[in-house]
Amino acid sequence: MKLIKSTAILFLVTLLLVSCKEKTAETISEATKETSLSKPKKEIAAANLQTASFTIKGMTCAIGCAKTIEEELNGLDGVKTATVDFEKELATVAFDKTVLDSEKITKVVEATADGKSYKVSNMKF
Repeated sequence: MKLIKSTAILFLVTLLLVSCKEKTAETISEATKETSLSKPKKEIAAANLQTASFTIKGMTCAIGCAKTIEEELNGLDGVKTATVDFEKELATVAFDKTVLDSEKITKVVEATADGKSYKVSNMKF
């Protein structure tokens, strides 16, 4: 009886490990496709380039929060570069002022995740 239980448990564990590896490979290949299909950024005229720095409250980690917000900002049309420093709770965004403004940037940051976690303050140009 113990032999049958042990064999069954070993079979289930092996099945779980194999299925997890397949999902991971699928996820990686999907991420690679998404990255390769991303559209190139448009050049921003020097006269239209503006930089804003602001504080983001509510971040709890560098990888989950700060990185997610940074990716959201970098994905916006009109953003040249965006960086988020988790430790300083500071974001800096270089953007085209004819396409974006402080309200749109604030809305994107505050809508990230559940829409209640992050608050933008002290916007400086």
